Amino acid sequence: MPGATVLLRADFNVPVSSGEVADDTRIRRTLPTIRRLVRAGARVAVLSHLGRPRGEPDPGLTLAPVARRLSELLGRPRDAVRFVRHASGEPAAAAVARLAVGEVLLLENTRFLPGEAANARSLAREWASWADHFVTEAFGTAHRAHASTDALPRAVRDKGGEAVAGELVEREIACLGRALDEPARPFVAVLGGAKISDKIELVEALLGRADVLLAGGAMANVFLRALGLETGTSLVEDGAVDVARRLLDMAGPRLSLPVDCVVAGRVEPGAETRVAPRTEVGAGEAIVDIGPTTAELYGRRIAEAGTVVWNGPMGVFEMDGFGAGTTKVGLAAASAAARGATAIVGGGDSAAAAKFAGVADRVTHVSTGGGAALEFLACKEMPGLAALSDRSPSAEVAR
Repeated sequence: MPGATVLLRADFNVPVSSGEVADDTRIRRTLPTIRRLVRAGARVAVLSHLGRPRGEPDPGLTLAPVARRLSELLGRPRDAVRFVRHASGEPAAAAVARLAVGEVLLLENTRFLPGEAANARSLAREWASWADHFVTEAFGTAHRAHASTDALPRAVRDKGGEAVAGELVEREIACLGRALDEPARPFVAVLGGAKISDKIELVEALLGRADVLLAGGAMANVFLRALGLETGTSLVEDGAVDVARRLLDMAGPRLSLPVDCVVAGRVEPGAETRVAPRTEVGAGEAIVDIGPTTAELYGRRIAEAGTVVWNGPMGVFEMDGFGAGTTKVGLAAASAAARGATAIVGGGDSAAAAKFAGVADRVTHVSTGGGAALEFLACKEMPGLAALSDRSPSAEVAR
C-alpha cells in the first residue's frame, strides 16, 4: 500500500450556504477511512458529486467549500486538502500525479461531466488510469449506475487493482443486512414519507420479514383513502390507491394505520390544528401528523421491538406544530436502542426526522443513503456494491 494511489468515491452531497458547508455529517463519517488510507501511506484522490448540475459546470455547485471543510476536519491547516477545479482531463490527471504520500486531493464535482450519469466507460477508464485501487464510501449513490460508482470500480479491477468498500459502507451493509437477514424479534418497521410508489418494493420485502408495520405520513393517507375514508386536502398519491388496497390485503393485521390524526385547514407553520379520529377528517382539512393516540400506540409497539427500521417521517415535521408524532416515534426508537434493540434509521428525510427528534446519536445506525437504503432494504441489486471486488473489506487496500 505505501505509495499507492487510491481513488475514493465519497458522498459529499452536502448542503452549502453562502459558500460554507451547512451540515458536515456526511464528510465526518468518511474521515475514518481517509485517515486510515493516509496512515497506510496512500495518495488519496477523492471523487464526489454535489447536487444535480445536469452534466455541465455550475459555479453554485462547486466542491471548493467541501475541500475547505474537509481540511478543517482532518486537522490539516498547514497541509490542506488540495482541490482541483476539474474532474477529468489533463489538469485533473496532473494534480493526481503530483500527490505525495499521505496527501489528499479533492477533484471537482463529477456531475459536471456528462459521462458521469451516463456511466461512460471511457470516463471510468480515464479515472482508473490514475489509480492503483478504488474505495467507495458513497453508500448514498450505490443504487445508481454512474461512472464513478459502477464503471470506475470495474475499470480498476480490470487493470488488476482492488475495488472495495470503506468503513462507512461496510457498516451500512452490516447494519442493514443484519436487520433483513438476522433480525431480533419482534421486527417492527415504521414507514412514512410522501410517496407509497417509491416504497412499494420496500413494503413488499418487509412484509416477508417484519412482524409489524406502522404507517404514517402521506403514505398512511393513501391507505386511509384505500379504506374509503375521507382524507380532505391531504397529500395523497391518487395513482397508488389500488396498490395500497393490494398491500392491505397482503399485510392483514400486521399493518397498523393511524387511528387518529392531527389535521389543519392550512399546511402552514403555526396553523391552527385539531385532533380527529381517522373517520372524522373534514373535506377542507389536511392530515399533517399522526394523532396522540396513534403516537402512543406506535411508541408501545416500538418499545417491544428487538429490531426497528424507521423509514419516513410521520407528518410534515418541518413545519411548526406538525412534528409531535415524528418526535414520539424517534424517542421510542432511541429508547428501544438504549435497552439493547437494534434501531436503524433510513437516510434522507428519515435522517432529518431523527435529527429533528434529537435522537440521531441515540439509535444504532442512521444510514447516509435515502434512496440507497430503500433499495437495499427492498433487496434490490446495488450497482455500486455489485461492482466491487469479491474481497470487499477496506483492509485489503490499507495493508
